[in-house]
Amino acid sequence: QVQLVESGGGLVQPGGSLRLSCLASGSIFDINAMAWYRQAPGEQRELVASITGDGRLNYADSVQDRCTISRDNGKNTVYRQMNSLKPEDAAVYYCVDMWYDAWGQGTQVTVSS
Repeated sequence: QVQLVESGGGLVQPGGSLRLSCLASGSIFDINAMAWYRQAPGEQRELVASITGDGRLNYADSVQDRCTISRDNGKNTVYRQMNSLKPEDAAVYYCVDMWYDAWGQGTQVTVSS
């Protein structure tokens, strides 16, 4: 059974940075594509970024140049670093194992002064 546990969310000021982490267990982590999705209140979930097992990257246009997704296969962890945060980046961020379509419980990111 795949389990994903996100951490690192919280309150950050506009223009600030935040790194989210996702610890995975129960899967062959190093070959599975992983992704970060987000969902703001009243909005549909949207893909933020993804990374394949061999390191190919994909980003949403809205976060391009501000977001970096990375993975440490030795630690079964995927990261999402985002800089220059905007109020519209506020959402619950979810870690996803794309092979198993397994989702974490989400971590809240609030961007406010």
